[in-house]
This record gives sequence, structure tokens and C-alpha cells, in this order.
Amino acid sequence: MITPVSLTIDEALFRQLHTHLFPGDGDEHGAVLTAGIAQSSRGTRLLACDLLLARNGKEYVPGTRGYRALTAQFVVEASDYCAREHLCYLAIHCHGGSNWVEFSADDLASHERGYPALLDITHGGPIGALVFAPNAVAGDIWTPQGHFALSHVTVVGSRVRRLYPSLCTRPRPVDPIYDRHARLFGDVGQEVLTGLKVGIIGLGGGGSLINEWLARLGVGHIVAVDFDRVDITNLPRIVGATRRDALTMLTRSRFPWLRKLGKRLARHKVTVARGVAAQANPHIRYEGVIGNILDEAVAHRLTDVDFLFLASDSMQSRVVFNALVHQYLIPGVQIGAKVWAPGGKINEIHVATRPILPSPAGGCLWCNQAISPTKLAEEALNEGERRAQRYIEGDAAGNDVEEPSVITLNALSAAQAANDLMMMFTGLYHEDVVLSHQLGFVRERTLSAIESQYTEQCLDCGVTNRSRRARGDRTRLPCRVP
Repeated sequence: MITPVSLTIDEALFRQLHTHLFPGDGDEHGAVLTAGIAQSSRGTRLLACDLLLARNGKEYVPGTRGYRALTAQFVVEASDYCAREHLCYLAIHCHGGSNWVEFSADDLASHERGYPALLDITHGGPIGALVFAPNAVAGDIWTPQGHFALSHVTVVGSRVRRLYPSLCTRPRPVDPIYDRHARLFGDVGQEVLTGLKVGIIGLGGGGSLINEWLARLGVGHIVAVDFDRVDITNLPRIVGATRRDALTMLTRSRFPWLRKLGKRLARHKVTVARGVAAQANPHIRYEGVIGNILDEAVAHRLTDVDFLFLASDSMQSRVVFNALVHQYLIPGVQIGAKVWAPGGKINEIHVATRPILPSPAGGCLWCNQAISPTKLAEEALNEGERRAQRYIEGDAAGNDVEEPSVITLNALSAAQAANDLMMMFTGLYHEDVVLSHQLGFVRERTLSAIESQYTEQCLDCGVTNRSRRARGDRTRLPCRVP
């Protein structure tokens, strides 16, 4: 077990649990939470999957050595389910109070009596217990290597918040450079941003803007992924890129071998983005990954981020991004700008900002038809196969025609996405705000909110045991086989 140990739960599941534990009768109530697991150098995250509610007088009854306890039958059925599904077993109950909570001596004694056997039943767990007060939570997590205190619970919704065993002490005053930030969301908000680890997939027009904005917001850790190099045609859209980065003296040469050499030696977009971020925030921790999100080793670099941006055009990257969001309970947003220009005539221009929360009906790209199976199949073909099937129209010489792209269009979707991160983590969004997908029609100067769709059988966000939601490390991501 890698410490610290925390629990991540989506807002809808947390509300269901909170309503069950605190119905207003002042009594103690119980439940079992099943969870996936994700481990990285940042620690161990338990990922809330399903909630099994115990009814007072039925499955949660007066105890022989404590006030109340789950019945043996309820524990056996829940632990057997966890063993079959490779999930963690977490017993839950509530105590009085409000802003702090801890286990009683009877609670801890019951763990010592029962949890070694539960570890055997669940094939090594982890298993554990959580005790809640309205604004606090404590946990005792058991593994074959020992047991560990839960550090905190992260509740992921339109406002991302954390619960601890007791209210936290006041943060240190922020660096004077962030004084104007603190006037908006306080020292606490700036401390939250500094503690974030954020992933960015794609560093073109939209991704390079987000990269700089996050650094200027004071985000403490960025993991940026892109395999591409700077080219003269994308210089107007990549923040910080220069002609020297694109090696235009070589790539515009009349000699083909020099042009080829220039393209091979041009700087990677990741390298440019690292310099931009460091200039904006010299204290930032920056991981620049030159690679493709479709490769499993690259995708796993993002499994422990706090928020994830997708600024890549491909359908395949959307598939992996959507899986990361739901499998590891990471909130994220997909951005893009599209110019429809059949025959070279501008028809339609739209920009999209698609926030996705890791919960049923949270904006899943599959459920909301933002992943096209036809285009996904097209991307799986090689260049010759695509041309043979005429998936991509070209010019008279048979060359692919690049779509129009302008950085100001990228900025429309990127700005809303960056604001979503800021507002969610600093608590500025209203509690009941709906993070709907937004589609902007630029030529008409209109903005539409898209009502979220949801399919219970969805393999990413669905509620069946075939779904990858909250399964963490114990399920493979939909990446290319090495």
C-alpha cells in the first residue's frame, strides 16, 4: 500500500450516502461502499463504485459489543461481491458531531476481530471502515501489509471538495504575485490550485493556451502529452513557438533532404510548452511527455491527475480520455473547434467545450455521441486504406487537405474549460450548477447548452458490473497493445 490513502467519490453517490447516514433522526446508520483502487507515487486512491445501504433493524442492528453493527449475512454477501468483482470493501457508519469525527474504542476493537478474516475472503482487499460526521470523515484501511489511516475524501462534482477527520488549519498567506487571485477565491483557493496535478492531452492551439493559463493560475504540477513537432503551419496557433523552433531555414529550403531534416529536428510542442509554463511560473513541476495517449505507458502517466484536459482532434484520443475520466474518477473537459468547408467554401464554424464528470449522466462522450464509430474506424486504417475507401477527400494531386484553424477559435473553447477547472476547485460555482456540454456557433454568435444523455449499459459510465467506472488499476485502459 502506497501512502497517503484517500477515497474519491462522485457527488451523486456521496449525496445518496449522506442522505442515508443523516436523515435527521440523530441515530446511527450503516452501509457498505465498494471501491476500485489506483496506486501511484502520489499515494493510493480508493475509487467509490457502488453503495450498499443497510436498513436499520434489518441489516444494521443492535450490536453485542457496540451500539449497532452490520448483520453477518449482509457482511458476507457484500464481501463475496467485492471478491468476485475485484473491489475493495468499506464498511460505513456515522457518529454525532459536525466538524470532526473519530472511531470509538468499540469500533477499533471490532476491526481487530473481524478484518483479518475479511482480508482472506476478499483475497487481500484492501478493506476498511469509514466513519462520517456531516462535515468530516475518518477511515481505517486494512491490507495484508498492515492498516493505514485515511487521509481524506475527495467529492467530485461541479464543486470539488475534500473532507478530513477535522477541519483544516488556516492556509499560509499566498505569494504576493497571486494577490489578485486571492481577492477572488482566497488564500485557500490559491493553495488548492498550487496543490493540483493537471493533465493536458494535445498542445496545439487549444492545449498550448491552456498550458500557459494553468501555469499563470499557479497550478503546481502539469503533465503534458503530445508526440508532434512544431511546424511552420502551426506557428500562429502554438503559444511561445518561433520560427527557430520550426527550423524554417531548413524546412523552407529548395533542397528536399534539408526540408526532411528540418522536420525531423524541429522542436517538440512539449518542449515549447515546458518553456512557456516555466516562464509563467518558475516553481512549477512540469512533466513533458513526448508520446501518444494511445500507448498504455503514456496513458498511465495520467491516472493520478486531479483534472484532465483533452485538446486533441482524434476519436481514438477521445476514447482513451473518456476511459481515464470514468475508470479513475478524474473530472475532465474535451475542447475543440471545427470549421466545415466543403469544396473550400466556409459553411459552418463551431467550438465545443464538453465537461465530463466521472459519474452516470456526467457527460460521457460515448453516451452523448461525441465519439463517432465511423471516424474511429477510419482512424484505425493506414493512409493507403483511407484513400482507397475515400474517407478523406484530397486535392487534385492526391494530398490530404488540412482543415482551417485559427487560435482565436481555439481560445473560445479553451477559456471556458480553464474557467471550469478554476471554478470547480475553488468552490466558486453554485452548488447546483449543471456542467452541460456547450456548443458555440461562431458565425451566428450563439451558444447552446446540450442536455446530457446517459445509457445505463455504457461500458464507461454505466452502472452494470461490465462498466469500467471506478475500477482503477484492476481494468485495462482501451490503449494499443504494446
